[in-house]
Amino acid sequence: MVMDINEILRYLPHRYPFLLVDRVLEIQENRVLAIKNVTVNEPFFPGHFPHRPVMPGVLIVEALAQAAALLSCKVKNVIPDEETVFLFAGMDRVRFKRQVVPGDQLLFDVSMLQNKRGIYKYRGLATVDGELAADAEFMCAFRVKS
Repeated sequence: MVMDINEILRYLPHRYPFLLVDRVLEIQENRVLAIKNVTVNEPFFPGHFPHRPVMPGVLIVEALAQAAALLSCKVKNVIPDEETVFLFAGMDRVRFKRQVVPGDQLLFDVSMLQNKRGIYKYRGLATVDGELAADAEFMCAFRVKS
């Protein structure tokens, strides 16, 4: 199963400049593979850093969470609306191993480890050309706005 940007926009409320998943390559029952093409035109590069652009690590983890949200929506067979939101609930064992720079293509490999009472636990790997850029365990939750 492949999701292009138009389908991704149906499932994620994020928009430019905060949408960080360009394509889903594969979704299985508990795993998603997705990509982000990192370009020099990203809005964070002029400030991080002007002399040597590096993608902020927190945005790599955010991109992993966006891929996780797509996985969870597909597994639950839910298209979120204005009343639902998918939020971070925690992060553990986050490690950054390689800088991500303009021209890189990030591959996100996110696996769902657990689902208890609407709290989902994931493990996500972000790689560039087969080299580990980031590794994280994190939790997210579906919530209905009140």
